Amino acid sequence: MNKRIVVLGAGESGSGAAILAKEKGFDVFVSDCGTISEPYRALLDQNGVPWEDGKHSEELILNADEVVKSPGIPLTAPLIQKLQKQGTHIISEIEFAARYTNAKMICITGSNGKTTTTSLIYYILKQAGLNVGLAGNIGNSLALQVAHEDHDYYVIELSSFQLDNMYDFKADIAILLNITPDHLDRYDFKFQNYVDAKFRITRNQTKEDSFIYWAEDPVIDREMKKIQLGATLYPYGFTCPNPLPVGEDELALKGKHNVLNSMAATIAANVVGIKKEVIRESLKTFQGVEHRLQYVATVKGVRWINDSKATNVNSCWYALESMTTPTVLILGGKDKGNDYSEIDELVKQKCHTLVFMGLHNEKLREHFGGFGLNIIDTDNLHDAIQGAYKAAHEGDTVLLSPCCASFDLFKSYEDRGEQFMAAVKNL
Repeated sequence: MNKRIVVLGAGESGSGAAILAKEKGFDVFVSDCGTISEPYRALLDQNGVPWEDGKHSEELILNADEVVKSPGIPLTAPLIQKLQKQGTHIISEIEFAARYTNAKMICITGSNGKTTTTSLIYYILKQAGLNVGLAGNIGNSLALQVAHEDHDYYVIELSSFQLDNMYDFKADIAILLNITPDHLDRYDFKFQNYVDAKFRITRNQTKEDSFIYWAEDPVIDREMKKIQLGATLYPYGFTCPNPLPVGEDELALKGKHNVLNSMAATIAANVVGIKKEVIRESLKTFQGVEHRLQYVATVKGVRWINDSKATNVNSCWYALESMTTPTVLILGGKDKGNDYSEIDELVKQKCHTLVFMGLHNEKLREHFGGFGLNIIDTDNLHDAIQGAYKAAHEGDTVLLSPCCASFDLFKSYEDRGEQFMAAVKNL
């Protein structure tokens, strides 16, 4: 009898895993307690994969030989607890897909800068003419690419959630950019649990593999003193030898944090064996990432910037750090156990107005209420933009850098960023 694979969650990673499992001859079933979106339903139907949505039918799930779990489902979910109790092996889509490819894996994690660094490495490898796929939290699902394409390299952005269910997977090149408190609601509000999840990116690495990490990050530095890793180590930072083949002023990506992202990408490209000229040219011409410090428009002398991807406090810190004009900051959304004190000094230095945009702004009001700044409290995008528009003066910047997840008012941070840009263009 064919081994039974049950896939929980039918988004990008889940539907990709189901297609690959079907192609490999498994008895596959997909279950999603939400609504499966139309493109993924069509994909599953075309490939003859049975599915259900709006519920989890335990009689069709608990008989699985192995479960591929969407990163969005917490390990505390009752169904996951039942599966674990009966000893069912639960893995991630990345773990499943990696079994069926011999491609080199370049994997990037960190609290901030993942998407930018992943996209930059992918861009450099493409410019060098390599056969490379982009996967993980960005691009198409790794499993779907393994099923339908055949790449020599994959550049993969990995969240801590994806790393949680990795066991045999190995990164040929692992990159750890930084670690700051994030997603603590998923890690029992214990920072060390989150740190441990990030360091899983080094799992199974040997001397033939590379671990590239920011040496000046205090959390990474402390952890590196405690553990012994098998990989060849490549530390980078402002106190390490500079790997960049161009001057910082020539980089397409601006801001101190992007100098560090460019260093990590350069070292990865060097390890792969990319020519220096290709790296140099790529660093100068890379276009950046949507929803990350993305210029939207200048309206009546005010610049509007979309940084919707800033779903944690540290991301907002980097955004504020790069501001060179007086700033109106729009923040708020679904709080993940945030400590806003990290941006206190920058808010005082750079901002004259704070616009809160969320269904629950109590924590923001409590934290920033005594700063003596102009505060505009809203529970929708329209009022937030109108408030910011009225508060901004010529020469100012309005920055959407929410510090929070988007799920209180929006489908995703992309949806939040797109709605913001559309609204700004209608001003």
